[in-house]
Amino acid sequence: MVTIKQATPLSAYTVFSREEWAKLSETTTDLLSASERTKLEGIYDSISAEEVSEIYLPLSQLLYMHMTHSVNLHQHVNHFLQKKTKKVPFVIGVAGSVSVGKSTTARLIQALAKRWPNSPNVALVTTDGFLYPNAVLEERGLMKRKGFPESYDINRLIHFLYQLKSGCAYIEAPVYSHLTYDILSDTVQKIEEPDVVIVEGINVLQVNKKDRRIPHVFVSDFFDFSIYVDAEEDDILTWYIERFKLLRNTAFQQPESFFHRYRHLSDSEAVEFATDIWTTINGINLEKNIRPTRHRADLILKKEAGHRVSEVRIKKM
Repeated sequence: MVTIKQATPLSAYTVFSREEWAKLSETTTDLLSASERTKLEGIYDSISAEEVSEIYLPLSQLLYMHMTHSVNLHQHVNHFLQKKTKKVPFVIGVAGSVSVGKSTTARLIQALAKRWPNSPNVALVTTDGFLYPNAVLEERGLMKRKGFPESYDINRLIHFLYQLKSGCAYIEAPVYSHLTYDILSDTVQKIEEPDVVIVEGINVLQVNKKDRRIPHVFVSDFFDFSIYVDAEEDDILTWYIERFKLLRNTAFQQPESFFHRYRHLSDSEAVEFATDIWTTINGINLEKNIRPTRHRADLILKKEAGHRVSEVRIKKM
């Protein structure tokens, strides 16, 4: 028996420090104005010009490279097969924990992708819209497991992605309201002739292992490139608590808010309540269902305090 000693740990990723990654950008121009960045910011995470130029411009250029390669390959294959087929959308998946800032990342990618040389039509879809309505979750006893794999209508999500990758010119996606904490039954997102579609959600890299009724086709099977937004759990919990406190003072004050009853919580009560939700629901979901999918991503953005990206990992080719 031969034992091979490995000098360094094996890794499927090439790791870049923030400084190394920032040097990759082909331009130092900030393509987003201060007002544009403000519109893209989440409820708690802000976007600095430095973050855009040092992290998201190189990322956008990498994604453009992948997209143009996909277009060129399609043209070459059409020529080889002597068929004239329509190019289907380039699909980017963005995954990560609740409160890690993946929605902001997805919006930044969308804004920068719209500025690519080919001026693509870029759509952003969140998988929150594919959660079962609250009435269904209540009936199945799943309200306290909202966000867990079983709380999503995966068949509907897979069908949507099949439509996307079949080249359908017009597709409708369900819409979720974070205010009412439920699906909007009378509203749909209309997606017409997209060139690029960003699919964002905690579940986009997960695989179905338990429900044998669902075919073994996974959401990520439809992705051309996937990103996982990562951070230490202590940081994510801090962001979750601060976001909850901010929402208590804003959205929760509205009578139609699902969490309207918590609008009068004191700071200490808000911290205790948010921590309990994290400990009993979101933290468990992160540990069991979300973080284990990290290795399936093509690229990992590692954040530190302040939502600042400190490291980028790219899967080796």
